[in-house]
Amino acid sequence: MLNPAGSLREIAPGVYAYLQSGGWGLSNAGLIVDGGQSLLIDSLYDVPLTRRMLQTMRAVEPAADRIDALVNTHANGDHCWGNQAVGAERIISSRATLEEMRELPPRLMATLVRAARLTARTAPVSKRLLRLLGRVGIAHAAAFADAAGFAVSAFGSFDFDGVRLTLPTQTFEGRMTLNVGDKAVELIEVGPAHTKGDVIVHVPHARIAFTGDILFIGSHPIIWEGPVQNWIDACDRLLALDVDVIVPGHGPITDKRGVQRTKDYWQRIVEVARDGAASGAAVEDLAHQVLASGYAEWSEASRVVANVATVARQLSGNSRHPHPVFALASMGRFERELKKRQ
Repeated sequence: MLNPAGSLREIAPGVYAYLQSGGWGLSNAGLIVDGGQSLLIDSLYDVPLTRRMLQTMRAVEPAADRIDALVNTHANGDHCWGNQAVGAERIISSRATLEEMRELPPRLMATLVRAARLTARTAPVSKRLLRLLGRVGIAHAAAFADAAGFAVSAFGSFDFDGVRLTLPTQTFEGRMTLNVGDKAVELIEVGPAHTKGDVIVHVPHARIAFTGDILFIGSHPIIWEGPVQNWIDACDRLLALDVDVIVPGHGPITDKRGVQRTKDYWQRIVEVARDGAASGAAVEDLAHQVLASGYAEWSEASRVVANVATVARQLSGNSRHPHPVFALASMGRFERELKKRQ
């Protein structure tokens, strides 16, 4: 269920974190203002959510009336599909993020959700459903049937039909420094990790970092791209920064302890996946091993089975990325199993 309103918190003079609580798609964002200029860090999953966020920001910060620049930390829609509502002439991302944004347009996500709803309430696979699946490139109706209920639960509350893909106007590779008034802001590319072009935003004068989805605090992250070692390296880069306050892509504000916990998580998954390859254990059994390692209290536990499968595949030397629907299907099955165990 959508959080009816996010919360805005000033974490340093002129530096704000916008926080949403909940599951899939309810991401965080940031705002930096100085000298009448403004920089927004990420938009939200759809236009209504983004407009609500901007109204909240403008109620407390006059400089937010006009957003001069917008940074998208990565290509997942919950961090960029509200771009059209921002109205910024300058939208900045890594080059890899721009390329990845074109791969899953919002209209295809809207079609995916419609097909999922139809699948969830229709036992036989109809011709209409098969046509919808074909539009999103899904040839395996059985896998989609396993994913349908999960997809509706995770994404069905968002308004993808109203989204017009609004792409970055400026890209970079590696690092980029920009100014908001007299404040320097550093953009540091750490992907491919969660996605192909992940970027963290460092605000040196305030000793703050915005991490995008390199950090999920209190919930299991999910690795869409990898390799996993890049994600571990990204945690090391965050740990090396001179920062005290860290705003994750999802979850509450944290510090370097949250970064270390995320690094430990991925190292544990690597260890379990490597041992599982040697023993021939099933991915689901390995996922339960990870949960039993101190991560059972994190929300979105279904993601762990997709993470183990992805890391195991990468450790074997297989760089192929299956259609995301197969990951959703595995998570849907694992979630049902977890509920039966409760």
